[in-house]
Amino acid sequence: MAESVVTFLLQKLDTFAHENVKLLGGMREDVGYVRDELERIRAFLRVADAKEEGDEEIKVWVKQVRHVAYDMEDVLDEFHLRFSHHGGRGFYRHLRKIALTIKNLKARYRMASGSMEEGSSSSSVAVNKTWYDLRGDALLLEEAQLVGIDKPKRDLIGGLVGGRSELQVVAVAGMGGLGKTTLARKVYEDDVEADSMDSGELKAILAGFLREKRYLVMLDDVWEVGAWDALKYVFPTNNNGCRLMLTTRNTKVASVSTIDFGGMVYDLKPLSPEQSWNLFCGKAFQGNQCPPYLEKLSEKILRKCEGLPLAIVAISEYEKILSLSFNDLPYNLKYCFLFLSIFPEDYLIDPRKLIRFWIVEGFVQEKEGRIPEEVGQGYFNELVNRSLIQVVGRNYDGRITECRIHDLLREIILLKSKDQSFVAIFGEQSKALPERARRLSIHKPLEIVDGEYDFSSLRSLFWFGAKDDSIPSFSLSTFFNGGLRFLKVLDCTGANIDTFPEEIAKLYNLRYLSLRDTKVRSIARSIGKLRNLETLDLRDTYVTELPNEILRLRRLRHILVYRRSEKRFSSSAEVIGFKALGSLETLSFLQSLCYIEVNHGGAGVMKSIGELTQLRRLCIVQIRAEHGADLCSSIEKLRYLRSLSLLSANPDEVLNLQNISSPPSCLQRLSISGRLQILPNWIPSLSNLTTLVLEVSGLQIDPFESLQSLPNLVYVELIQAYDGETLCFKAGDFKMLKLLAFSKLDRLRKVTIEKGTMPLEGIRFISCKSLEEVPSGIETLGNLESLELIDMPDEFLSQLRQRRNDLLHISSILIGHEADGVVDRYVL
Repeated sequence: MAESVVTFLLQKLDTFAHENVKLLGGMREDVGYVRDELERIRAFLRVADAKEEGDEEIKVWVKQVRHVAYDMEDVLDEFHLRFSHHGGRGFYRHLRKIALTIKNLKARYRMASGSMEEGSSSSSVAVNKTWYDLRGDALLLEEAQLVGIDKPKRDLIGGLVGGRSELQVVAVAGMGGLGKTTLARKVYEDDVEADSMDSGELKAILAGFLREKRYLVMLDDVWEVGAWDALKYVFPTNNNGCRLMLTTRNTKVASVSTIDFGGMVYDLKPLSPEQSWNLFCGKAFQGNQCPPYLEKLSEKILRKCEGLPLAIVAISEYEKILSLSFNDLPYNLKYCFLFLSIFPEDYLIDPRKLIRFWIVEGFVQEKEGRIPEEVGQGYFNELVNRSLIQVVGRNYDGRITECRIHDLLREIILLKSKDQSFVAIFGEQSKALPERARRLSIHKPLEIVDGEYDFSSLRSLFWFGAKDDSIPSFSLSTFFNGGLRFLKVLDCTGANIDTFPEEIAKLYNLRYLSLRDTKVRSIARSIGKLRNLETLDLRDTYVTELPNEILRLRRLRHILVYRRSEKRFSSSAEVIGFKALGSLETLSFLQSLCYIEVNHGGAGVMKSIGELTQLRRLCIVQIRAEHGADLCSSIEKLRYLRSLSLLSANPDEVLNLQNISSPPSCLQRLSISGRLQILPNWIPSLSNLTTLVLEVSGLQIDPFESLQSLPNLVYVELIQAYDGETLCFKAGDFKMLKLLAFSKLDRLRKVTIEKGTMPLEGIRFISCKSLEEVPSGIETLGNLESLELIDMPDEFLSQLRQRRNDLLHISSILIGHEADGVVDRYVL
């Protein structure tokens, strides 16, 4: 991991040299010397990192390298701050300080290099053998010791023996320690498959001569798509019923392999609580019952294991086993993964927020033609594919909305983070404020204590304490007294704060500021001093206005200022944004602007929005009829826009959105709340649209007649949006539609669904008072899993019960009634 620290420092040094090329002058050779030495040390560390576990001397040296690299980062950051605010004074003195630090590091490097070379061959063998043995542990379990393997084995054998005669792939996917290798081995040894292949064929497979043979080949633990690409051409694609079976913890490998040859992906699931208990007792107590006095402790262990067979069998070795997944990561992903240690146990993580953290921390590398958020999304997807991040929630369009980290993996990165001074946690095991940490995450209420602290190395400060008025008001004074000159991230979400802390204006290096879910009502003009700020998150506060000094923050990428009240037009939540500033052109890097109230500031505000050409997400509220022309003109200019929300000033305000001839082709999510009367003619041309929400639109014509050909539409919601009496979904329409939601369509009397239309998974009806018949053809929706009915007429519910036998394929039918904003639901 020390290699990652030096690699990160090299990247920072390159940026430093590039941005200050004119100032360097005759010092370029010194900078080059620094860089060359860091390259040599990095190469050395690639070996040292692998050996430090078994060599205390190397471990100490690697730790020293890490601390010196941190010190060098401090020097670079200090120069950046001084140069930003005081011109070029002190430049050469700081550069000499960097060179001196490197010379000190080089001396340590030479001393350690000699000890590394002594006995290097034996150390290397020991290290390699350790990791080899760990990955082979999965094969040491006898079948009698296995629990929960019978059904997966039968399923896989069915996939291998049956099916088409062409070559197919059966991929077993799942996180490390789940038992993929053990399952594959038992399938391979099963009599059914062994009888299907003679020994001559198996020898031919081993020798590589597979042509014209019927064969079964097992590929265990394929980590990367590149490894699969290198192997797949070895296997001839004949029609003899050949099968490949591979195990992988990378879901992308599983998906790609089955796409190449056809076949199936078997997603191996963790053991149930009952299966976990049986396996645990079988190993710990030789099949006997657990002693009563050990039951609570045993249950706690099993909760940590979360159904992983290998973790249950070898709990004492779990750290080394799952560390394989971590050690396999490239350096930039190691940083991103270690960063997850800031979150409390079982915390549900917002991926978009996580990616923003990565960006401001400097973990996301620049790639030509792609914005950092897109690169960061790629990093996130890679960690998900490697089963290092667990997906908890998705939108119907497939976008991940919530995720978490497995408790066992969290324990590993907590230990690594602490050892490397990467993240310090206050409130779990530690009750004292740690010093010299790069990042500090507060998980428990912070009692302000007297004393002197050194927080000069702190880069990020996170607050995850409970929101409780009984807790003493959160104060930054303790941290400012300890020095926070390098702080880049300040996340005070949920803290007991009611005024904007003036000390924040002194954080010149700040990139990310969140006061979300606090009682703050106004933002001080001094925020204009934060010239490096990239994200400003004031959601769920009482802030409704930003000072004009915000326009000085030219590096801003995300402005998130809004809260939701209980009702909007008596149907859905009202959004309260912030009053528009003057012209917005100076904020040319903005990616997200949510929610701006355009009824303040005149026509110039609406026009200036069109100059923010990098916007990916735009939310506008308080739109009036006279804004129509300028709004349409601005939308046409935002060619990268992915998400657009438009809310009128009141339900009678007509939104004139017809004059858009070239809408953003990348638009995926569109929400319009306001009177339209007719559906804008450009919406059916949005081929990438996945989500459409229309509210109080006053549509007279069935909108689905125009929307039917949208190829990627997944979710449609109509809220008081349609005044007609019938809706019809024709055969062959809406190839991707998964969820329909209708709320307060007071005149709707009949819904017809033709056979062969849309693969719907869910339908929701809320307070459609005239709809007395269950949709005709609903029984033909074979994929329908959920039907939710809130405040529907008695006649509708009566017919629903009469037709219950037609709806047996629907696994969940919920009926509810709303009272005082609370919905009481029951299952049919």
